Amino acid sequence: MATTPCSVRDAERILATAADLANVNVLDMAAAMTAGPGGTPVPVRLERALRHAIRAARTPLRPKTARTGVLPSRTRAEEVLSRLRGCQARLAATPSDPGALRAMDDAAYTLCVLMDRPTAHEAVLAAEELLATPA
Repeated sequence: MATTPCSVRDAERILATAADLANVNVLDMAAAMTAGPGGTPVPVRLERALRHAIRAARTPLRPKTARTGVLPSRTRAEEVLSRLRGCQARLAATPSDPGALRAMDDAAYTLCVLMDRPTAHEAVLAAEELLATPA
């Protein structure tokens, strides 16, 4: 817990999450964690559960709400999505071609910017959703 600076409330939440993941009660989890530095090894499953709970606590939550702002034109979204799919096919056919990889990266980046999404997967989903809605 020392590697994750947090409030007491957040530390309790992380410990409770780890206890749930390890299927033990919170007091047993806390006892195992405090005994570890004194020489008693922490059971692997408890350590793994705590590591997972800390990683989850460090991961920022992204709101699931719809994006605000201007939506791209359907024509442009369809064009970039088609270009991305063409690049995927080209890359699948010639995986060692650096030009195909560069084209794929460019198309994915363009779609991410166009759809205002951080990953290509999210951008593809957003573009497909945009194209699926009636005009």
